[in-house]
This record gives sequence, C-alpha cells and structure tokens, in this order.
Amino acid sequence: MEFGYSFVPNESCQYDREQGYGFSLPPKRSKTEDMRDSWPGDYFDSVIPSLLMDVPNGTYKVALTFGSSDAPTVTTVKEGLGRLRLHEVKTEAGQSVTHSFAVHVMDGQLKLAFGGAAPLVQKVEVKRVADIPTIHLAGDSTVTDQPSGHYPYTGWGQMIGLFLAGGIATANYACSGRSSKSFITEGRLNRLEKKLRRGDFLLVQFAHNDEKDNDGGTDPFTTYQAYLKQYIDVARRHGACPVLIAPMHRRFYEEDGTIRNTHGDYIEAMRQLALQEQVPFIDLASLSKAYFEELGEERSKQVFLWTEPGQYECLPEGTQDNTHFSEFGAIEIARLVAQGIRDAGVEPLVHHLIAQKEGAAL
Repeated sequence: MEFGYSFVPNESCQYDREQGYGFSLPPKRSKTEDMRDSWPGDYFDSVIPSLLMDVPNGTYKVALTFGSSDAPTVTTVKEGLGRLRLHEVKTEAGQSVTHSFAVHVMDGQLKLAFGGAAPLVQKVEVKRVADIPTIHLAGDSTVTDQPSGHYPYTGWGQMIGLFLAGGIATANYACSGRSSKSFITEGRLNRLEKKLRRGDFLLVQFAHNDEKDNDGGTDPFTTYQAYLKQYIDVARRHGACPVLIAPMHRRFYEEDGTIRNTHGDYIEAMRQLALQEQVPFIDLASLSKAYFEELGEERSKQVFLWTEPGQYECLPEGTQDNTHFSEFGAIEIARLVAQGIRDAGVEPLVHHLIAQKEGAAL
C-alpha cells in the first residue's frame, strides 16, 4: 500500500487531525522517558514548532529540499525523539539542495523539526518504503532517546542517524537504568523482537547497570553472558544480525591521565562471548578510552554533562555528570560507534554508513 506526503511546509499551517499534518507546539517538554511523547522541536535551546504527520507505523524515506531564492540558509533537522539527522545544511541565495534519510515510525506520527541559524525547507516528501532495513538498539541511559525535558542529556542512539546513509532506519528501545537482565525481565526484548525482520540489525550495549548490586545485576562470566546470548538468539531467529557493543568508559582518570576501567570484567566477558558466538564485536570501550585520554581531563567535560548553575532550565543547580553525555558528546560517541562498525567490518551494515569524508563535522 502506497502512503506518503509531498508539500511545501509553512509554519502557519497548524496541525489538523482532518488533514493529517501540520505544525504544533507542545504544552511543555516531556520528562518521562517511557512515555516517549517528546517532539523533535523540543530538543533545541528554545522550543520550536514540530511538523507532525499522521502515518501508519513502518519505515519511511524522507526527502527534504532546502534553500531560498534570495538569502543563504542554515538548517538543522531533528526527527522523532530528538534524533539529529542533518546538521547545519547550508545553501547560498538562489541555491537548493535535497537530502534524504530513513525514519522508523512506532507511534503513528512522523515528526520533524527544522532549526538552525536560518532554517528554510522548500519541500517535504515522505514515502512509505516497507523494505528499508532497521537498526534496533538495546541498551541503557547512554544509548536511549532521552526525553526532551532532560535536554541536553543525550544518548548516542539519538545521534547515530547523523552517520547513516538514507537506506537504513533506527528504532531505539534502550532505556535508562536497564541491564542486560532487567531489559529482558521487563519484557522490553519481547517488544523489540516483535518488530525484528530479516535483514535488520540488533545492536546491544549493556554493562553500566549489570555492575550494580541490585535485582538487575549480573555476573560477568555467567549471567551477563547468558543474558547477552538471549539477544543473539532472538536476532538470529528472525534473520537479523546481532552486534555486541562494549560499554564506553566513564570519565574517571588515573593520576597519570589514563582512563580508569570501572567496568571490571564485563568488557572482556562480552568480547569472549562475541568470539564464541561468532558475532561482530564493537570495542567502544577501547575507542572511548583512547578518545577521552586524547582530550584530557578538562576538555573531556564537554563530552559529558558538565553544566553551570542556571545554564539549562532542567538543571537549575548545574551538574557534573561523568557517565552521561551532552548532545555534542553523544554525537562524538555515535561517531565512535560508526568507526567501530567500520573497524569490525560489520557486513552489510558498514555499507549503510556515510563515507567518512562526508560525515558530520561539528
């Protein structure tokens, strides 16, 4: 069944249920992650209108034409739960350019927001394409789609689309506070499994919460590996490709400037399981260690959420968070994930990455 939209966006066109699309502002930003009710326009320093389009659930190709006949434009595009798809697309006066990307819709609305220094979109085209493969993400707060009320807290899963070509979509099931065990016992893997199709990918990153002494805790070489194997089995059962991702390090430095390993044996346990099961392994632990050590203790604060009192509305007292990321930091971690996909030669996922020379440079 064909389904899509093609129109010139106009912010004076307010969302109307009868016509099925239009711009709207939310009553307020959302602070409840599991509600998944944030809009992309909420993920800017000042909230901007979001373009809402009623569509059946599924995968879509979105093509946006940018430019103005009489002035330069600079446009940043976010979709869904604050997922950055295009960063500062620039055109000169009289120039137009078209970019496309894939979107996975799970709640009956495709949502876009156009921000930036001088945003202007000439045309929006949306077409349902059922055979677009999807990357499904299972993980914790470092991966999840953070709610807009927590912005600028950002998971790398919200930023990975910046490094993907237009032929693949993402579906982020990651959730804060979850371990490889609790993600399963709460039924989240079951929910994800219902959407898996042949040719999809399942990227799995856990350990931050497996390490805790609570009901979600696991032991590296026994229960942790046993729960991770369930994700592998689920993916293979549906003809999808499982990929294990070692957790990135926290921002804790030794006196000699090296990063302290707060994950203990979990990284090695995942590496050994990946080898045993012959699944791709992305060593985000090693990649993040090298990156954080290159930045050093002071510069690495920009990757994590270190803010001054009053800098952000949701963080009136400021914060010094050495685990979670700013939007900039999440982009950089997503960049490392993309590098890890290349390093591991994950086929055919590596062919869905934007060429390094074309990749986002922020």
